[in-house]
Amino acid sequence: MQLPNHGANPQNVYQQLGLTMPAEVYDFSENVNAAGPPMFVEARWRTYYPLIQRYPDPDGEPFLSKVAKFHQVEKNAVLLGNGASELFSVLARRYANKRVIIVHPTFSEYERTLQAAGAVIVPIMVEDILQYTLPIDHLLREMSNADALYICTPNNPTGVLPKKEELLQIMAYGAQVNCELVLDEAFIDWVSEDYSLIGYVSTHPHVIVVRSMTKMYAIPGLRLGYLVASNTIVSELKTMLSHWNLNAFALVIGADCLDEQEYCQQAIAYAQTQREWLQSFLRKNGCQVTNSVTNYVCFALPINQQAEPFFSHCLASGVVLRHTKNFLGLNGEWFRIGIKDMSAMTYLQNCLQAWFKMYEG
Repeated sequence: MQLPNHGANPQNVYQQLGLTMPAEVYDFSENVNAAGPPMFVEARWRTYYPLIQRYPDPDGEPFLSKVAKFHQVEKNAVLLGNGASELFSVLARRYANKRVIIVHPTFSEYERTLQAAGAVIVPIMVEDILQYTLPIDHLLREMSNADALYICTPNNPTGVLPKKEELLQIMAYGAQVNCELVLDEAFIDWVSEDYSLIGYVSTHPHVIVVRSMTKMYAIPGLRLGYLVASNTIVSELKTMLSHWNLNAFALVIGADCLDEQEYCQQAIAYAQTQREWLQSFLRKNGCQVTNSVTNYVCFALPINQQAEPFFSHCLASGVVLRHTKNFLGLNGEWFRIGIKDMSAMTYLQNCLQAWFKMYEG
């Protein structure tokens, strides 16, 4: 079964499987804010029109200053990217022909971009997917002979947040053995900035934190992300980016998004309610469910139920889940469900209930 390597674009799933796409489809494979972009985006849309006639600010303003203020860091510690994906591409070039540890299961773009750059990848598996704890001893052993370590926090696709004290232990050891730590915090704003390690970057020049504006603010079409690192690393990476790599709409809208704290709190509360309901529902039906803290849930079916027929059942019903065939350690046996609006969640429940009913009794 050949499937796309990312969520979203559900038509690609049906096309690659040779299936007819139902008239009504709910895409749970992508995990952006179910509320959609903040209301100001539509309200001010006409005021953004003149931006199309001018080149964007070459330094990334006003977004650059807004990010620096938001995180209380210097502007020269921030690098803006056309989505976090562009930043992972330039980071991979930094580690060309070097030794890089990746903790699996995790976002596939790390390995894809690093392989393209010729990095030597050291895969380390989380031993227990359900409980999900970082293999600290294994990591520390490998770090002494590595140039960098990538960790996704919270993890994608399990949604689990690694313990901060463990990340700090890894960070401290990285300084001793000269191993850089790349932290992907694309989903940290679904928890709290208190769990971010951006505040440690100024005193730990070997730490690089990557962030995305896509998930919380529901603006994947604008392509906007940033990283926070030492000014030396930022300067080196900036030379690898093209001039005007960000469009003017993204820079202005992204800057205003960072003011939307009430919007964020409402999104977090809604996601938590729906996530806890879905986790409980799946567990009651015998599924293994990770302790996600994000706007998505990761689960595996009971032992007597097969993943591929289940995936096909959902597709036939117009429910597109995120498969895990390209997540090392999950191998298609687990699924990820993004939290959507109430009507979509009700439709999902009916679809799942129909599947589970076949195994009752």
